[in-house]
Amino acid sequence: MRAVFSLLFLLSGTTSTLAYDLVISGGRVIDPETGLDAIRNVAIDGDRIAAISEFPLHGDVIVDAAGQVVSPGFIDLHAHGQNIGDYRMQAVQGVTTMLELESGVLPIGEWYETQSAKSLPINYGAASGWTFGRIAAFSGTDPLSTTAYFQDAQSRNDWKNEVATPERLDRILSLVEQGLDEGGLGIGINAGYAPGYGQKEYFALAEMARDHGVATYTHVRYASNIEPQSSFEAIKELIGNAAITGAHMHICHINSSSLSDIHAMLDMVEEAQANGINISVEAYPYGAANTVVGAAMFSGDDWRERMSSTSENFQLGKDRLTEEQLADYQANNPGTFVTWHFLDEHEPMDLALLDASVTHPAVLIASDEVFWSYFTDDGKVLNYEGDAWPLPEKVFSHPRSSGAFAKVLRSYVRERGLMSLSEAIRNMSLMPAQTLEDFVPQMRSKGRLQIGMDADIVVFDPETVADRATFENANQMAVGVNTVLVNGAFVVRDGQLVLDAAPGKPIRRSID
Repeated sequence: MRAVFSLLFLLSGTTSTLAYDLVISGGRVIDPETGLDAIRNVAIDGDRIAAISEFPLHGDVIVDAAGQVVSPGFIDLHAHGQNIGDYRMQAVQGVTTMLELESGVLPIGEWYETQSAKSLPINYGAASGWTFGRIAAFSGTDPLSTTAYFQDAQSRNDWKNEVATPERLDRILSLVEQGLDEGGLGIGINAGYAPGYGQKEYFALAEMARDHGVATYTHVRYASNIEPQSSFEAIKELIGNAAITGAHMHICHINSSSLSDIHAMLDMVEEAQANGINISVEAYPYGAANTVVGAAMFSGDDWRERMSSTSENFQLGKDRLTEEQLADYQANNPGTFVTWHFLDEHEPMDLALLDASVTHPAVLIASDEVFWSYFTDDGKVLNYEGDAWPLPEKVFSHPRSSGAFAKVLRSYVRERGLMSLSEAIRNMSLMPAQTLEDFVPQMRSKGRLQIGMDADIVVFDPETVADRATFENANQMAVGVNTVLVNGAFVVRDGQLVLDAAPGKPIRRSID
């Protein structure tokens, strides 16, 4: 294989005088699949990589990448904010494909139609959302592919805590299957928000995934350090369903799902994978989650003990909540998104737990990016859906919405040396693509920097790339990313976002 690539490099560099559309010149090219890590020139024609050579290449446009890294664009399998500001914040840190797989949406066809009208800078896609189907079945409504539909449902407890009747179960499964038939990228199972679903419903979803040849993406039903109804039990349930049905089942954010019990979870994952059980795993590089304040996991008399949390672990905007504020939001505005600090990264023992999940070789990186919000004059919290850039100063979110991938490159690679650069790129590009490629053919040409692959490429300075977002001010763009190409078109050029760039394409299963 290496000899074949060398021949291609030679031919492209010595026998062709044709000018390519674009050439990235003299960068350190890293391809996580072939192991290439060398100074090369990369040529692009249209939306594909046309040549990779150690010899000079001619291009109508030249990007000087000397001293910089050239890698496949990063692929985020877990992102919730689906407005143009969300996509732009991801693009400026090197993300070229951004998918909503954990929660998913319904109806899928409507969602893709809506997204296609937004002129998005990066590629997009979604799974068929079980949570939306469950809300619809219990509320007697038709699902809407909007954040508000999910938020408004937080005032109801039936869909969260009740086992579905046979009639309701039929409707839930029918809605989810319709989403698959409309091209959904698998089944999103946000079980942490509806933990009372029983056993048969989750098993039926695993069977459906197997029958359709897709994956499930699960936020497991419990988040607890103690038994019963522990995080260990929830992840064991997922692995058991995967083992019995043969379905591919993906564990979302194993760090926040496992809390302080991460080592037991990772051991269980290792043993399952060693026995051929088809599970994949993701984590994000933060010790805090973002969730609605009325989530089922924050109910009951013992949730503080189970999660080692109090109101002080919750942050809204720049401030931590008091017990009185927490009670008020849970009673009156349960759909409000808050940041929940489940680990303290300033404490060495907590940081070590987070590091164990982020650096594990079986764990890919996904941001769990969340919506940008703002306070109204009367104190309500609304999602920001405008197209202003930079984002207005008033908006806030979780720092993972603007810094997850840059933080890996800064903290885990450059500053602390816990991962090699090649490992980090693999975990942020190739591994996500491989998670989907068996049933999403488009992903077979992403996450790689090879001839014939999609020209989704990021060029960054390894010495300066960094996240700037904090929990107090997440509205700070990452730095050090100089070029981002999506389908061969500039989205970031000379370190600046190209505001009118709209080369993003839908990632969607065939709906023949």
